[in-house]
Amino acid sequence: MSKKYIIANWKMLPASWAEAEQILDFVNDHLESRNEKEFSLVFCPPFIFLDEVSNVLKTSHFEHGSSLGAQDVFWEDTGADTGEVSGPMLNKLGVQYVIVGHSERRWKLGESDEIVNKKLKAVLRNEMTPIVCLGEKIRDDNFREFLREQAKKTFSGLNHDEIGKCMIAYEPVWAISTNPDARPDTPESAMESIKIIQNFLIENWELKTEDLPKILYGGSVTSKNIVDFIEKKEIEGVLVGGASVNKEEFVKMLSLVK
Repeated sequence: MSKKYIIANWKMLPASWAEAEQILDFVNDHLESRNEKEFSLVFCPPFIFLDEVSNVLKTSHFEHGSSLGAQDVFWEDTGADTGEVSGPMLNKLGVQYVIVGHSERRWKLGESDEIVNKKLKAVLRNEMTPIVCLGEKIRDDNFREFLREQAKKTFSGLNHDEIGKCMIAYEPVWAISTNPDARPDTPESAMESIKIIQNFLIENWELKTEDLPKILYGGSVTSKNIVDFIEKKEIEGVLVGGASVNKEEFVKMLSLVK
């Protein structure tokens, strides 16, 4: 069985490099206590820490099992675009994975499926792996059609091989803890949505099951629910948000991945 992916999305945290270094040191100490890692780690820090995290990941127990990820990317490789960070810039820092279409960018910042699609193509163009976030804001009678339409627009213009190079993080917005009306998701509910997305890709891009993108789960994953989701063979990892910058909680989660 392939190793599960643990994607640590630090969001706009921590407040300083000193705190970031403490998190990495704490995780590294835990990894040193294990004979073998049963997972592949990807750290996605804020842009300002990418270079420092890249250097740390080249050392000690991080060296052969951890990768650098970015939380976002601009869709153009060059240009006068104030405040943006391009794919070639990320490449030079050693970034291998890029989160695109995170729910906070879709719902709080208004990123459309079309913008996410352009960012996704930029990641592929620059030979990095996109972690494409998909998920419904509310789970009503229309959620199935919403997921199919979101997938259609997000992957528009991509060919069979390009879709196979992606990872998909199913991210039910209604289950995320920062949502004031949040309620816990269940593996059964998540699998229903994941199957809808997978079947849509199979039907519209003629993908075989073995060619489908790896599926991650990203609905407020903590030590209390991580096992429930990753024990499903179809779920090949998790996208961890706030819990990934709580070093004790994050290590507890890692210790549960067998």
